[in-house]
Amino acid sequence: MTTIENRPHTALLVVDVQTGVVEGAHERDSVVANVGGLVDKARQERVPVVWVQHSGPGLERGSEGWRIVPELAPGEAEPLVEKHYADSFEETTLETVLSGLGVGRLVVAGAQTDECIRSTLHGAIVRGYDATLVSDAHTTEDQSPWGAPTPDKVIAHTNLYWTNHRAPGRTAGTVDTKNVDFGPAAS
Repeated sequence: MTTIENRPHTALLVVDVQTGVVEGAHERDSVVANVGGLVDKARQERVPVVWVQHSGPGLERGSEGWRIVPELAPGEAEPLVEKHYADSFEETTLETVLSGLGVGRLVVAGAQTDECIRSTLHGAIVRGYDATLVSDAHTTEDQSPWGAPTPDKVIAHTNLYWTNHRAPGRTAGTVDTKNVDFGPAAS
């Protein structure tokens, strides 16, 4: 139901699954494994996999922490979008990449739940995309010493509100890794 015309395809958007981003993240290994399973499924179904990689202070381009985790590897033909802001669309090539692939629906996984995942989901919806969050394939680090809820609660809350999120002519929602369907959104 995307509001973007002539964009019938779905893509898997893998956000910031970088060594320095997920090294202390909640349930890191299971989330990375779930992301890996999604990547494998997308490739088998010939669904585009688009990688997003953040750089900035503390995550300098080319550093070890900046690299995609060793368990995952972008394919040679898979787009890699570099970003400097939480929203993966903000001042990046993501819109151009998705337009070129005819994508109007995103299946989103990665890190960090309370920053880049939330910002990217909202960025997608306001730009006209359908956006599905994979509920067990996103994570965040513990920000509770600074007043935030614990990571499990941040993840649960994000899943709760994204499950029921809607916008005119667009769909949102959540799905577990095992139930991901890369087909177009239902109208």
